[in-house]
Amino acid sequence: MPSALITGANRGLGLEFATQYLADGWQVYAACRDPNSASELRRLTDTSGHKVRILALDVTDLASVKAAAAELDGQAIDLLLNNAGVMGARGQTIGNIDYEAWAKVLDVNTMGPMRVSEAFVDHVARSERKLIVTLTSGMGSLADNTSGGWIAYRSSKAAVNMVMRSLAIDLAPRGITCVVVNPGWVRTDMGGPHATLTTAESVTTLRRLIETLGAAQSGKFFNYDGCEYTW
Repeated sequence: MPSALITGANRGLGLEFATQYLADGWQVYAACRDPNSASELRRLTDTSGHKVRILALDVTDLASVKAAAAELDGQAIDLLLNNAGVMGARGQTIGNIDYEAWAKVLDVNTMGPMRVSEAFVDHVARSERKLIVTLTSGMGSLADNTSGGWIAYRSSKAAVNMVMRSLAIDLAPRGITCVVVNPGWVRTDMGGPHATLTTAESVTTLRRLIETLGAAQSGKFFNYDGCEYTW
């Protein structure tokens, strides 16, 4: 049975990933900050009655990340999906930057995936697929930034792109593939009600892409539809 660890699995894209992978017979480790409040996640059960396994994990808290990794000590994780992320405060422009809030966005979006990848690298290395996929954003593309704004969010995603590009090189000797993917503009709390994709549409398409990923794709940046995205 293939296995997936999904961060930020209590809502939005993370919840949809957990739902779909569980339905397809995967062992799903669903990580979120507060399992007690993750009511939708706790209700997830596949057709055979197998429930998702929920882990308490705060990507900004190294002790929390290490504790979750220890809880799965010895387990293999085919797919580590770094999904947890935040947009940060709105309306920040030059002359009105909240640097403390910016640091929090970087902590979640950039250092969070690094903490999780580092803590679970041995779990991934012992699996068959050996795959680390990190959800980034088209807003983290330097070439695609033609509208400005969203400095905290854009910089955090551009930075995590570089983190994962480096990990792709550093982890290649262990056979681990690292890829960043843009999920598209999705109707979530983050994407808002006017976005063009539902969570089911985005995740279904992303899963088709993920199935094709291997060493030849490591270190690349893909759009959800499988096309390479400009850095």
